[in-house]
Amino acid sequence: MRIVAEGLRFPEGPVAMEDGSVIFVELARGTLSRAWGEGKIEVIADLGGSPNGAAIGPDGRCYVANNGGVKFVEAGGKLRPAGNLPDPAWIEAVDLVTGAVERLYDACDGRPLRHANDLVFDEHGGFYFTDSGKTTSAINERGAIYYALPDGSAIRRVAFPLTSPNGIGLSPDGGTLYVSETPTARLWAWEVTGPGQVRKLKQNDIPHGGRFVIGSANFQRFDSLAVSASGKVLVGTLTNGGISEIWPDGSAMRHHPLPDGHVTNLAFGGEDLRTAYVTLAGSGKLVALDWHEPGLRLAYNG
Repeated sequence: MRIVAEGLRFPEGPVAMEDGSVIFVELARGTLSRAWGEGKIEVIADLGGSPNGAAIGPDGRCYVANNGGVKFVEAGGKLRPAGNLPDPAWIEAVDLVTGAVERLYDACDGRPLRHANDLVFDEHGGFYFTDSGKTTSAINERGAIYYALPDGSAIRRVAFPLTSPNGIGLSPDGGTLYVSETPTARLWAWEVTGPGQVRKLKQNDIPHGGRFVIGSANFQRFDSLAVSASGKVLVGTLTNGGISEIWPDGSAMRHHPLPDGHVTNLAFGGEDLRTAYVTLAGSGKLVALDWHEPGLRLAYNG
């Protein structure tokens, strides 16, 4: 494990760029930042709220899912979330050269976004994103999956309701959409039938229509995810910190422990896409690992 950057304020949403840098968000600082290695870090844009996930779009801008705001507490030199602020959420796009920010969506069909979490672009240029819903000490709102266009012209709800949906990704052929739920530690999948369209299973006890892939038998929570070139789903885990490597048919899951109880996300980079850049959010680090197989090349790279 090699430290790429440290002293960060709850990093998430890593994006490995072709110039060797890694872009990421910092929830507790409200920024979109970039690490160049050897301790060099720059702030690209001050976004406010709590930026949660990031992805490069077809126009080269970085698209960010901003959950609106999270409270944090610090103990023993580590940060941990301590509840959501009541502010609504939004989707924004950042020009990586100028730092200019454009807010694209804060509602769908008149319903405000509540806790935008993570996003992934498809080959058609649109993006899916998760909204976890606001969770307080007394109320746990149901979450949803959305699909939107990067020019701000169209957004629609794809699947609802889910329990705090978090990570989201597409299979190598683009035909399967994966979403992880945080408190249930479950991974769900939908067959993609067109841009922003999925086939829903007709099961009365699963109203969102997803296919159950796997759930964790250990006490851990699922955060965001990436997909390998072979189609395995790699989920960052909380409490039992590490990366859970999940076979796409749900036949097996292997946990790779890491020294942080808040392993929030990962992204693949390097010439052969075998370097996994992982955010250890509690200890404020971005680290690099040599992975045993290549990651999936995303639809768009910076």
